This record gives sequence, C-alpha cells and structure tokens, in this order.
Amino acid sequence: MAPNTPKALEAEMLAMLAQAGIETPEALAEVLDGGAEGDALSAFDPTAELVALFQREVEAEMVEPAILLPADLFLDTAGEDIRRRLFLTSDADGRELCLRPDFTIPICRHYLEHGEPGREAALGYFGPVFRQRTAESAEFLQAGIELFGNEDRAAADADVLALAHEAGSLFAVDAPQVKIGDEGLFLALLEGLGLAAPLRRRLRGLFGTPERLIATIRRLAAGEGDAEALRHAGILGALAGSKPEEARNLVEDLLGLAGIATVGGRSAHEIAERFLERAALASTGGLTREAGDVLGRFLAITASPERAVDALDAFRAETGIDMDAAIDLFARRNDAFRDCGIELDRPVFRADFGRNLDYYTGFVFEMRDPDRGDDRPVIGGGRYDGLLERLGSPKPVAACGFSMWLDRLGLTGYGQELGERA
Repeated sequence: MAPNTPKALEAEMLAMLAQAGIETPEALAEVLDGGAEGDALSAFDPTAELVALFQREVEAEMVEPAILLPADLFLDTAGEDIRRRLFLTSDADGRELCLRPDFTIPICRHYLEHGEPGREAALGYFGPVFRQRTAESAEFLQAGIELFGNEDRAAADADVLALAHEAGSLFAVDAPQVKIGDEGLFLALLEGLGLAAPLRRRLRGLFGTPERLIATIRRLAAGEGDAEALRHAGILGALAGSKPEEARNLVEDLLGLAGIATVGGRSAHEIAERFLERAALASTGGLTREAGDVLGRFLAITASPERAVDALDAFRAETGIDMDAAIDLFARRNDAFRDCGIELDRPVFRADFGRNLDYYTGFVFEMRDPDRGDDRPVIGGGRYDGLLERLGSPKPVAACGFSMWLDRLGLTGYGQELGERA
C-alpha cells in the first residue's frame, strides 16, 4: 500500500487528473469555470432537453407570442374560468388588454398568421404566463407543444400523450397518475338525447366541473328550472318572442340603467346571453327525468381506457343512443396508444372529466406527480378542433397539444437547474 503522505496524495491526484485529460493548471481552471468539460459535469438542464425533445420528436418550431395581448382573444374563447384569473389593463384608446394567461390561444393565432390553415405544423413554446391562482405564484413558467393539421385524430392524440410522458420523465415524473376524458362522447350523448340547443349549450358549458354539472342536471330534471321560468315568465316570454340581437340589447340597456356592469364576474353581455338562454329553455322545454337519469349514468362511468370501451358499448346498447362515431374514435385512439407504447391499464378514464377551458372538443388528459403533496396537475392538454375557426380560420383545423406547469415540476426561474429553487 502506498504511504499516506501529502506528496503521495498529490501524486495520486495529479495522476487522476492526467487520466481525465487535465494536465495543466489552466485546464483545471477551465473545467472549474464551466468550460467544455465543465458542461459535462454541470447539473442537468431539463428545459434545454425539453426544447430538444420537441424539435427531435415533432420537428417543432419554437414560438414566443407577445406577453401583452387583447383581452377578448381569451374572453371570447376560453370561458369564465379564465376571466376570473386575468390581469387586465387598457391601452390609450381604451381597448382592454391582458397579460398572457395561456399559450394555446396565441400559438393558434400565430399558426393562422403564418401559413395556410389546415397545414401540418408543430409549434412549441417556453416562457412566463400570468394567471391569478390560489396559494401559488401568479407569474409562472409554462412550456408545451401544439400540433395542427393531422386529420388522423386518434394517432395525433396518442402522439401528444406519448410526448407528454417523455416530457414528464425529463423532470423525474416517470410514473405519473394519468386521467383521461373525452368531451366528444358527452357532446354525442347530448345530441343523441335530442335536447334543445340552449340546453345543450348550458350543459356543455358546465362539462369539466362535475359537481356543478350533476347538480344542474338534477335540478333541471326535478323541474326546478320550470319553477324558475314561472317566476320570470313575463320577461322570459318577451325575450323569447324577440329577435336575439334586439333582446340582448334590451337586457344590456336595462342593466346599464340600473348601473350594473358586472354580476359575479359576468359582464352585462354575458348576463344578457344567460337571460336569452333561459327564455329559450322556457319556450322549448327543459330536461326530462329520463334524460337526466341517462346523463347521470353516463357521467358515472369510470374505468381504464380499455375497459371503458366495453362500458361505453354496453351503455349505447342499453340506451339505444347513437354514439357510434365517438365510441369508434375512442377505440381507435386506444389502438394508437398501444402503438405508442402507452399501457392502457394505468390511465383512468372518467366520463365526467373535462378541462375547464371552453375550447376543448374531444380527448383531454391531465398528469399528476404522485410525489407531490397536492392534487394539482403538472401536465394537461387535449384536442380543440373548433378553436381555430373561432379565431378566424375559414375552415376547421385539427389541433391538439399540452402545457406543462414548470413551477410544479421544480422550475421557478429561467436558467434554473432541476432541483434548485429561485
């Protein structure tokens, strides 16, 4: 054994450095200061790897939309949940603006402004968003990917979920808890039940908030909506007999005379729309007990995606409601999941699960990190085929994607290495 002396230890250290290719003090300083060899020794940077993943797997173009955007871009398309969370301001001309609360909508606008609608494209993003949240910072980093133009919806949905799994693994989320929903199934059921258009809009608007949706279905099926209509029969009858634009203007004018600008976070325009909806419901009839029971049974379906196909087929056979196309898409998506290596016994499908943004139209999902102490998702996304038309596209565009809450994954600042805290 070599003697344990200072000179012997120095010689051993120099030999180890020489073996690593570090033979001079300058070379050692370069490594310690973060030179080429130092990069290899530095902590893992998941954001750089995330961008590389998007570019490698789907040839993504990275896009950075403006931070200050027209507020109506979100208010007209994302729904009331976003309204309550916006940071609003106005420009010199009085136009309402907001800090960017979301990437999906401005990324869609970028897609429409830079090419022919319907083309296949993958747009990625990474940057701050600003949204009022309970017990979390209002400014936080998001990253994500949006895929456009792939008409094979089952395959595109599977690609998105598989990519989300890979993205999560970069942040040590190797076995996420995955919840899956499908708004397309719910819309097919509403259509198959033959419900009046205003009632379909009402129930669809509540999809994604299970407690409120079930409570509304029970209330309407019990006839409480009829009692409400009787209390306001005069004004509802007058509105039902008017042209929609005239009725809307009447309600807005009445609210203006009363000095009411907002109620419960809703604008005068939204309040007017709600009055028109109730008027239409009063004139076309509400929800029967039988329809309410069918909706309740559907919303109670919970299973793995594979077992869910059998449950949906049994529900369709028992009720006789035509949901064939939606269930067929669900089954084909399962096949695409298998092709991507996604195990179908691990995710949980819930028929009542949706994401509380109005633009989703089909497959949706959320991933949770089982090591976190809360129930907040770390990745979420889905399909939003109708959004591009609402933003001005002359034709429908197939679209799906996901967003990542990087603060919930351990990153709260730029240039931060995984595991650090800002």
